[in-house]
Amino acid sequence: MDTLQPEKKEFNFAEGELLLVNKPYQWTSFDVVGKLRNSFKPLKLKVGHAGTLDPLATGLLIICTGKMTKQIDTFQAEEKEYTGTMILGATTPSYDMETAPDQQFDISNLLPEQIRNACAQFTGDIQQYPPAHSAIKIGGERLYEKARRGEEVELRLRNVTINEFEITRIELPEVDFRVVCSKGTYIRSLIHDFGKALNNGAYLSKLTRTRSGNFKLKDAWEVPDLVSVIKAESAKPKAESF
Repeated sequence: MDTLQPEKKEFNFAEGELLLVNKPYQWTSFDVVGKLRNSFKPLKLKVGHAGTLDPLATGLLIICTGKMTKQIDTFQAEEKEYTGTMILGATTPSYDMETAPDQQFDISNLLPEQIRNACAQFTGDIQQYPPAHSAIKIGGERLYEKARRGEEVELRLRNVTINEFEITRIELPEVDFRVVCSKGTYIRSLIHDFGKALNNGAYLSKLTRTRSGNFKLKDAWEVPDLVSVIKAESAKPKAESF
């Protein structure tokens, strides 16, 4: 069972394929799964993804079909790489642009060296709280559903590993970054904590997953192109047995 690349011409979706997809902005990961699952009709295949991306994030989403879905946990556990942009000088309840800023901070005295040097304390094994606006389930309900109703939610620290964290551009209030991290890392929480470390505030304004394990975004399909290929393959007549 091979990795499906955009140039591949022959597929065996029922036996199992691994599909690399560039998740569109404002789509949920389940939206992508649903779109592809519908494209497989009338095959009625198992389809799943290996690693959720927030709706406001874009980039590499690993989709598995057929028997390949048994390996989802393996793919999900692999190291991830992200690039993104944070806004310094403010915070939001969701730690990203889903909600409006609730606090403002003065950034006039922040120096580029301070911003770059702050990365060091977030490299290695760290602990972080997930955002209240996250898809983690408590009592069968997503945390973001409780947060949107204004309910208090109990957040538990989780252990994650940040292998690399670097600043790639500073044009305040915007700061670009690159992160290589373990499964389960919330980049929104990382950026929120990064702002705190500067005695300031920060929230995520853009995020792209560029790699998961050895799979890279540059090899991914755009959703419309993949849907066209799937529909064409699904429409092919099946070979008859004699």
